[in-house]
Amino acid sequence: MKLEKLNDNKIRITLNSEDLKENDIDFHTFMSNPIESQELFFSVLDRAEKELGFVTDDYKIMVEALAMSNGNFILTVTRIEPEKGKSTYRKKKINIRRKTSITDESKAIYCFSSFDEFCSFCNFLNNNILKNINNFVSSISLYEYNKKYYLVLTDLHMNANLLKSFCSSITEFANFVDHANLFETKLLEYGILIMKDNAIDIALSHFCN
Repeated sequence: MKLEKLNDNKIRITLNSEDLKENDIDFHTFMSNPIESQELFFSVLDRAEKELGFVTDDYKIMVEALAMSNGNFILTVTRIEPEKGKSTYRKKKINIRRKTSITDESKAIYCFSSFDEFCSFCNFLNNNILKNINNFVSSISLYEYNKKYYLVLTDLHMNANLLKSFCSSITEFANFVDHANLFETKLLEYGILIMKDNAIDIALSHFCN
């Protein structure tokens, strides 16, 4: 973890892969959810106060969160003082803006509670800008394991806007699975391969309306 003071009201925080692993944070959970761990975030602010004298109590906080293709996160934190004549903020009010560089992710796995939910997601994709998702991944396979369905996406290469749209969309239908490479090993050993390589196209052709 690296802390830098840019000016009196702005700091930059760089979280490397080890920092993220310790707190179970990765690129996809970052893009799909609010800042993944408020506990981590506020502990970083506490550290910034001790090391840099960057006090955030009674300030409104603006956070620009950038996910890098090398797996690091960069948080630029700006504190905004209350206008003169107005009462101070009793609690930190945080406004977060996410960005991402173009990224190539090796593996992502999402869990659907039922096959119908998977088909609903496929229908949704077919009616928006992500309908050509096969252009942005090398393979999309579907497994059944413990009565749930797991979509395995290999080698994602999307730009920032598409990736954000994809993550926001799929999490309406499925849950992101942590530690994808390890979990894929379990799927290969114990799961049942339902559709290989082109699962979304196959589902749209044979199972979806």
